[in-house]
Amino acid sequence: MRVLIADDHPLFRDGLRSLLQAQGHEVVGEAHNGREAVELARKLRPEFVLMDVSMPELDGVSATRLIAAEMPEVKVVILTASDQDETLFEAIKAGAQGYLLKNLEAGDFFALLDRAAAGEPALTPLLARKLMQEFAKPHEQPKTSETDPDSLTARELEVLQLMVEGVTSNRKLAKRLDLSENTVKFHVRNILDKLRLHNRAEVVGYALRKKIKG
Repeated sequence: MRVLIADDHPLFRDGLRSLLQAQGHEVVGEAHNGREAVELARKLRPEFVLMDVSMPELDGVSATRLIAAEMPEVKVVILTASDQDETLFEAIKAGAQGYLLKNLEAGDFFALLDRAAAGEPALTPLLARKLMQEFAKPHEQPKTSETDPDSLTARELEVLQLMVEGVTSNRKLAKRLDLSENTVKFHVRNILDKLRLHNRAEVVGYALRKKIKG
């Protein structure tokens, strides 16, 4: 896995680089701020950017938004000490593939990174619950709305709600919905196609942003 580290603390970058390399991952570059992270992502095209939130010149959420818009194939995972709900929500809305706190154990960190590599949201159960709580807040329906020919079916909305709750693997979705894994794959592909999104993390961010409810 080719990784770009973006963090303004040299000691943290050193430690994270050593940890990644010990697990066989290639650290292709290091950025000291958000602006440099975007520039290096353009130049190096890593598979992953591990992005801090609070950085000079350009913050991590803004940098994530730029990378996700310009280079959707580059996965951004937020790795930060900030556990503020609003930062979590904004990062996912910006297109982050995951949101991890720096106090994670190494084993948990790499397990969640593997999930992100598989196209699944990299979120701890606690953060997934926070997203679901935000997702479930009541919101005002528009007084008028046009019929969307690509609107999600009731079953697709069920799948989407479970994904926001943190149930993202086809096997777990199939078990919760009492469906075959192939049927779940079909529904997930339809959701991605209808919403014109690239992966499951983007779907979660879209659902949070639009407050879609089943």
